Amino acid sequence: MQGRQISKFLSLVLRHEPEKIGLGLDAGGWVGVTELLDACRAHGFSLTLEELHNVVDTDSKKRFAFSEDGLKIRASQGHSIAIDLGYEPVDPPHVLYHGTAERFLSSIMERGLLRGERHHVHLSSDVFTATTVGRRHGRPVVLEVDSNLMSRDGHLFYRSQNGVWLTEHVPPKYLSVLRD
Repeated sequence: MQGRQISKFLSLVLRHEPEKIGLGLDAGGWVGVTELLDACRAHGFSLTLEELHNVVDTDSKKRFAFSEDGLKIRASQGHSIAIDLGYEPVDPPHVLYHGTAERFLSSIMERGLLRGERHHVHLSSDVFTATTVGRRHGRPVVLEVDSNLMSRDGHLFYRSQNGVWLTEHVPPKYLSVLRD
């Protein structure tokens, strides 16, 4: 089985629909590795411990993390189900970036960046990552977020284990289109 296929499946069951294979995540989004592997096998998605470690270790976005003892696994962010990742607010860099498709630009500039069904809006600290994310949805546009001003105005920021910056909402007044 290919890493990308495994990653997509893990995203589904660890971020959105654990019940699809009979899993229950704890309050922090963790599930036992053995429990995950058994549930996968029982639902026709054979996955070995070696394949699981390979996906976690080689995923460029570090979407998944093992607990310190290696007995549990969870998605690093991007959940649409209620969990508490336990992130503490941190001061963001002065500027963060968000990649989107050009077709969404007018709505975003009117309403801001909304979290949708996720817990947070996802931001990156570099233009390359934002461009890559935007390209997944069409012709990419990169938005610059004045995170320094947002933070001074009382908006909270968090940083996930894999380096993604998270916030509840980015109002339009903090956004500008990054031009080449």
